[in-house]
Amino acid sequence: MSIQIPFLDLKPAYSELKLEIDTACQRVLESGCYIHGEEVEAFEVSYAGYCGAQSCVGVANGLDAIVLSLTAMGVGPGDEVIVPSNTFIATWLAVSRCGAIPVPTEPDEDTYNIDPDKIESKITEKTRAIIPVHLYGQPADMDPIIALAGKYGLKVLEDAAQAHGAKYKGKRIGAHGDAVAWSFYPGKNLGAFGDAGAITTNNSELAKRVRVLANYGSRTKYENEIQGVNSRLDPIQAAVLSVKLKCLDEWNMRRNILAEIYTYEFTDSGLVLPLVPIWADPVWHQYVVRTRHRAHFQEGLAQAGISTMVHYPIPPHRQRAYADMSLDRESFLTTDLLADEILSFPIGPHLSVAKQRRILDETMRLARLSL
Repeated sequence: MSIQIPFLDLKPAYSELKLEIDTACQRVLESGCYIHGEEVEAFEVSYAGYCGAQSCVGVANGLDAIVLSLTAMGVGPGDEVIVPSNTFIATWLAVSRCGAIPVPTEPDEDTYNIDPDKIESKITEKTRAIIPVHLYGQPADMDPIIALAGKYGLKVLEDAAQAHGAKYKGKRIGAHGDAVAWSFYPGKNLGAFGDAGAITTNNSELAKRVRVLANYGSRTKYENEIQGVNSRLDPIQAAVLSVKLKCLDEWNMRRNILAEIYTYEFTDSGLVLPLVPIWADPVWHQYVVRTRHRAHFQEGLAQAGISTMVHYPIPPHRQRAYADMSLDRESFLTTDLLADEILSFPIGPHLSVAKQRRILDETMRLARLSL
């Protein structure tokens, strides 16, 4: 059967905001300003305010946001950076781009986020930073991570590519650590119409360094203080993001309702359902369950025209890109267990009640067959 319910359909988001988005894009086109400018500045101010941060610097994409933040923190060749072992490979790649060494650390099996209790044993004299990832839209446990960083004089860079609007102990993600890296890839909770990213921080000097690094190492045209790169947020993307930002809380609430329905309906399914700590307010970038019968569910749902995904089937330590690190597979048993069992269900803010009902009914039918 052909897919009738895609994992994520981005067209309805544009349809809902078509007039506002078209107007914003037209405004940029008519302005004649296509690099930097008022649209970018306006979004940076709005997003910093939304996140509760003093500064926001727009960049070209989420990977650059991590690389530029690490570089501005002084991380370089030979340094070590603690990263989650179960994350999208971009977190590791950013560390490698700086010439530093990613030091993978296992997750908490219940929350899927980096386990703070396993970080301290990975700290060495070469460690310079910790990168907690707020995976699937649920905040990592920041207080013990920040406490460890303070104890050892380390920087904390949050990878919040999936956590737009999420809260940790009542405060929005955006400035708990030294800096926060964001991706606005189209499929994110706050997504552009192409690649885009940003860094938020309460450290004004760090923000200034990032801004210079991202603009060829220049504050003044044709004067280059350092060897920088070209990583700038496009004004059209900034204009689109400004429109969507106004709807972010509402769209996150829609995701939350879908997540609550999934959790209620799947109670007796035999699936291992997401665990949300009392201090976390997730934004459900993904709704991820675990099952030893993943192929049974994924193939059965596909036959019913329902698309699911696995985030992520091959952890970074098993990727050929990091084969030269010769990482011990026995050190990542939890990561491998999750990679073999996790399954993500559709949960976009425009998923209809009728489509979710079909997903629920088909999943429960398959659950009965697997019991």
